[in-house]
Amino acid sequence: MRPSKSPLQAMAIYSAILSQLVGSVLIGVFTGMWLDDEIGTAPLFLIICLFVGLAVGVWAMLQTVRKFESGDV
Repeated sequence: MRPSKSPLQAMAIYSAILSQLVGSVLIGVFTGMWLDDEIGTAPLFLIICLFVGLAVGVWAMLQTVRKFESGDV
């Protein structure tokens, strides 16, 4: 039987997941906007970098959840 996690650990994991998802998406959006301004493409790099940021955020979230579930945190 697994020992139960404290509520503070649950709050920590939720805040880590939220910050990873939001941070990576925001970095992707601002990078895409900057690239569009520099190169002169309309929303091309904004959309590409948004999806890349979302994928990186989901990957980081999965890594954090795996680490939390294995008990390394």
